[in-house]
Amino acid sequence: MKVNSAAITGIVLAGGRARRMGGVDKGLIEWRGRPLVAYALDAVRAVADTVLISANRNLERYAAFGCPVIADAGESFEGPLAGLLSGMKTASTPLLMTVPCDSPQMTGPLLARLVARLMEQDADVAAAHDGERLHPTFMLVKRELRADLENFLGGGERKVRLWLARHRLAIADYRDNADLFVNINTPEDLADLKARTSRPKGSVTSGRNR
Repeated sequence: MKVNSAAITGIVLAGGRARRMGGVDKGLIEWRGRPLVAYALDAVRAVADTVLISANRNLERYAAFGCPVIADAGESFEGPLAGLLSGMKTASTPLLMTVPCDSPQMTGPLLARLVARLMEQDADVAAAHDGERLHPTFMLVKRELRADLENFLGGGERKVRLWLARHRLAIADYRDNADLFVNINTPEDLADLKARTSRPKGSVTSGRNR
């Protein structure tokens, strides 16, 4: 399926507090000589003509990556859905795709699966699943859900899975590439990813990061 990238606005989610990383802004942490956010941008630019960065600090540093930077509309650090809502208020495309800033192995061609599943099932939202668990911050959403999301957040809710359950959800199967969802939440996660990706192909690795 050919992706109509002009119909999609990508949002790289980099607006969290990163408590488990000691408060360090995860999107700006370097892996293989580049900030983590750069890998997310590369992936989402493959499927979206317009890309935004959702951030609540270091706004000038994020702006240097050449994309508009959007902050949470309300109190800062309200979670992924707040970043999505800010994107909905900014974008003019019918679809929005969110990608977290801390999963540097995801690729653009694989993100296209979200588009395929949403279209095949005529769903409201598509989210990624690795065969064992859902990865809801990798999602494609119709912008027409903006009012519903605004009401959901206005009621004090923040959980992504709870919001997804309110809508027609398509599941994109990534069990053949589950390791690409490895994310970096702690310094130990970063060290583990560096160690695993430096091993020769075919060597035994530890289990996926949870």
